[in-house]
Amino acid sequence: MWLADNWNDYEVLDTSSGEKLERWGDYLLIRPDPQVIWNTEKKARGWRKCNGHYHRSTRGGGEWEFFDLPKQWQIRYRSLTFNLKPFSFKHTGLFPEQAVNWDWCSAKIRDEIKRRENSVDPDPETGMPRPVRILNLFAYTGGATLSAAAAGAQVTHVDASKGMVTWARENAESSGLSGRPIRWLVDDCTKFIEREIRRGHHYDGIIMDPPSYGRGPKGEIWKMEENIYPFLELCAKLLSDDAIFCLINSYTTGLAPSVLTYMLSVALADRGGTIESSEIGLPVTSTGLVLPCGSTGRWMRTGGPDGM
Repeated sequence: MWLADNWNDYEVLDTSSGEKLERWGDYLLIRPDPQVIWNTEKKARGWRKCNGHYHRSTRGGGEWEFFDLPKQWQIRYRSLTFNLKPFSFKHTGLFPEQAVNWDWCSAKIRDEIKRRENSVDPDPETGMPRPVRILNLFAYTGGATLSAAAAGAQVTHVDASKGMVTWARENAESSGLSGRPIRWLVDDCTKFIEREIRRGHHYDGIIMDPPSYGRGPKGEIWKMEENIYPFLELCAKLLSDDAIFCLINSYTTGLAPSVLTYMLSVALADRGGTIESSEIGLPVTSTGLVLPCGSTGRWMRTGGPDGM
């Protein structure tokens, strides 16, 4: 399992009875988690004195109950700053487990930038080393976007929600990255990819964290199990000849790591390279165990640009 264990401003303090107790900076939140099927004793003090508690409703959805919690606050991860605020469906605007993928992508980008700086094949238009171009799909509030930009990449950020894209731009400003080459787009991801294919555009890395179910800005329906493989096939057409990675994250229970490996192996069969998939998770302070938080599949180029 790949662990997001480099946080200072976030931690899972404890888990029990369908909920997790988390520390987000200076504030404690209790939120539901479907993975927590155990009923252990709630010894941590925060269970009794939290700043916010999201209560599930038996009719679906739920609501927040607040105890001295600001409307918005910030936490940091490495050089990045994120603006948090509780909103619908238990969310805060950040998925902390994704930090393990941010770090992996950032390392790949930095290594590729160094390789290109030492290459004798510069960009024909500028005479400079060719930029590393990254596409972040279903990009939410921009954790992967900011991490890739901080590593030196040119990033295209695509999400169907105007509010999420605005939030991501605010995170970029808070992180001192507003001047970086980031293209912010409110669009349906499938339609965007289809247009990019027609335009002949390519990317050196693709990151995607699709929802189990969602709607595009014009009501387009997305269902993970039905749409993810044809979507991945389209994405494969956008990868450049010397692409460095393609990453899929899934919180959908039915998509085990082995399923992600299989999909990537078939969709990218002609590219060589290496594929690895695993569960991702967050350490739990009270027990020393790990809370599972979905799965990630990664294709990566091995060796030089020819994948050999």
